[in-house]
Amino acid sequence: MGLILFLIVGLIAGFIARALVPGPDPMGWLGTMILGIIGSFVGGTLAALLFGGSLDLNASGLVGSVIGAIIVLLIWRAMGGSRTVAV
Repeated sequence: MGLILFLIVGLIAGFIARALVPGPDPMGWLGTMILGIIGSFVGGTLAALLFGGSLDLNASGLVGSVIGAIIVLLIWRAMGGSRTVAV
């Protein structure tokens, strides 16, 4: 049950991050879920750095997941996003 809840929180966090950061993001629900899951780990790592704690790879709550997903989304856009080749 924990894995399903983790995936649902990742989907919600990715959706909120995409809603808060304006711009085109052509990704489906699976991409949004992956964005939220990666954001959760980024948010957990940032929380450990800011508030003390071990730097083990751990997930964070919904707020940390959204903050991490926003950071991951901005980095994704800065790197070029969807790797399409213009001719």
